[in-house]
Amino acid sequence: MNTDTQHDAQYAWKHKDLLDVSQLDKDDVQHLLDLAVSFQEINNRSVKKVPTLKGKTVILFFAENSTRTKTSFDVAAKRLSADTFSLSKSGSSINKGETLKDTGLTLQAMHPDVIVIRHSSSGAAEYLSKLLPCSIVNGGDGWHAHPTQALLDSYALRTVWGPDFTGKTLLILGDIEHSRVARSNLYLLNLLGAKVRLCSPRTLLPRQCGQWDCEVYTDINEALKGVDAVMCLRLQLERQEAGLLPDLSEYSRRYCLTKERLALANPGAYVLHPGPMNRGYEIADDVADSKQCLVLDQVSAGVAVRMAVLYLLGTRNDHLPA
Repeated sequence: MNTDTQHDAQYAWKHKDLLDVSQLDKDDVQHLLDLAVSFQEINNRSVKKVPTLKGKTVILFFAENSTRTKTSFDVAAKRLSADTFSLSKSGSSINKGETLKDTGLTLQAMHPDVIVIRHSSSGAAEYLSKLLPCSIVNGGDGWHAHPTQALLDSYALRTVWGPDFTGKTLLILGDIEHSRVARSNLYLLNLLGAKVRLCSPRTLLPRQCGQWDCEVYTDINEALKGVDAVMCLRLQLERQEAGLLPDLSEYSRRYCLTKERLALANPGAYVLHPGPMNRGYEIADDVADSKQCLVLDQVSAGVAVRMAVLYLLGTRNDHLPA
């Protein structure tokens, strides 16, 4: 695959950063996902490496814990032959009181091409994007956004639904209030033509969700009727205030996605989860381990999608005149 000629000749990527899926139009998304298909072909080879970003530097600045996102960005960058360096909150001067501004300026002094940041504060990625000339990728900021997660979720669905989501309905089930994944997926799925439903206990529904482009439910059985896919969300207990969930076993009894409940959806409905899964609370074992579950497909899609993102941002200035 000649990535440079195959894609750049047909499309001009106009974004310095990837902060949220709301900055993308449908053409941007389809181009990025098409590019990810090409990179997925590389991931299926015996030798999973191309020299596309040789000489480029990607810094992974994760001030929150992460397994899937951090690892897949690292793998994605290395498969494109970029140099990667990781920085966590516990190993940085943030623990000594250094501000995000000073940390960002310190990293920029090392002349990276891309910084991927995960941070507990909503807007942290946007703040760095205005401060630094290098490209910034939002790896998740507070409750706000997680653009690459939404993109990889759509990629996984595209492999089973095809590129046109029109006529499809997806239910996002669980802790909507504290989920940046739900917010990014709601926008992106609507953009691609799908209808979206939300289902959660009333205490875990955002106050403004009635203004969003979706249907809102508190009854899981009603919410599941006629859907083509269900996206379960992790219970983000670390972000919740006390009292929002009186009892985890009660939540499991009312909202855990079981095989019996999934039968209310359309035949063959797919199941997704951004991980990590709390089995028995959010999703039952027989659902998580079923053929309808796309969780491992999401992980695989994450590497291809993040390769596409790093390629688009890492090469954005390569063809500009000196």
